[in-house]
Amino acid sequence: MRNKKLIPFEVIEKAVAGEPEAVEEVLRHYTAHIKYLSMYKGRINDDTQDRLKARLTESILKFRFDR
Repeated sequence: MRNKKLIPFEVIEKAVAGEPEAVEEVLRHYTAHIKYLSMYKGRINDDTQDRLKARLTESILKFRFDR
């Protein structure tokens, strides 16, 4: 039984390999959390939101599995 709160491992592997669709799926998964972290005085700060998305994308592409 799959836990819907987790991103499937296959998607993570593809995102780390640089597949744009998989990276987008990871970003979609974290969209609500990114918006929450981007809140400032009751409004979403677009600059903060863009910066968080960029940092997450960077981190995905830099991630390496221990083999």
